[in-house]
Amino acid sequence: MNVAVYGRKVNKLDVAYYNEFLGILKDFGWNPVVESRLKEILVKKVGLPETTDEFTSHKDFKSGIDLSFSIGGDGTFIQNVKFIRDSQVPVLGINTGRLGFLSNISKESLEEAMDMVYQKKFVLQKRSLIRIETDDNLFGDDNVALNEVTLQKKDTSSMITVHAYLDDKYLNSYWADGLIVATPSGSTAYSLSCGGPIVTPGCQVHILTPIAPHNLNVRPMAVPDHMPIKLSIEGRERKYLCSLDGTSKPISQKQEVRVYKANYMINVIKFEENNFLDTIRNKMHWGIDRRN
Repeated sequence: MNVAVYGRKVNKLDVAYYNEFLGILKDFGWNPVVESRLKEILVKKVGLPETTDEFTSHKDFKSGIDLSFSIGGDGTFIQNVKFIRDSQVPVLGINTGRLGFLSNISKESLEEAMDMVYQKKFVLQKRSLIRIETDDNLFGDDNVALNEVTLQKKDTSSMITVHAYLDDKYLNSYWADGLIVATPSGSTAYSLSCGGPIVTPGCQVHILTPIAPHNLNVRPMAVPDHMPIKLSIEGRERKYLCSLDGTSKPISQKQEVRVYKANYMINVIKFEENNFLDTIRNKMHWGIDRRN
């Protein structure tokens, strides 16, 4: 079995962890296919053989890779999804970061989790993605995001106006610092920090969350994800930012951004005793109160 391995940083504390992980793969008889930049690091720091197979783009996932492992935090997981795309390769997020909603397998439970993967004692959870279009093809082929698309101001303290249309019908003009359109996966990311709701995976919605709105009666809103959303910005400046899962590009005033649900989904490996509700409750420290 060929398994893709993706990570971005390997610090001193991670060296032993990678050795353990690669040792487990060897014991299973699984062949690691390591992302090229990570491979360079692991060759130097953990003695990974230079003959180890590697991948460099999403095209390598079209055939020959059976599983994908993301080692890091949620940001690493999101970057890994950019390689997986529509290949349908299942992915497991192993958390070496801090919070970890997507990468929620702790280092301490690595051996147990890997054994369950080996025995196929897991389910595949479908995660929807968001796709954008612009007239100038702003993001090229990399125009899909797992978490969110954000339109926001760039180098000014002045508020902007984001005009929003839902299914070609006028929705609202958001007078704010920006607007987030998030997937259910993205509901625990930037949208949550701006007051958006937590949405469980499987809900077929997009969440519109204004960033620091001037009008306090403008609240986050969930809309059906099959309805296209059109956005454009107005303000005092000429250039603004359009961000797709943290990757930002400059965008001009009144340039239209069209938001759709992507036509494929990501398969995330989940275990019965490690479901979304448990993750939310533990990560958000719900119920941890002396009064309880």
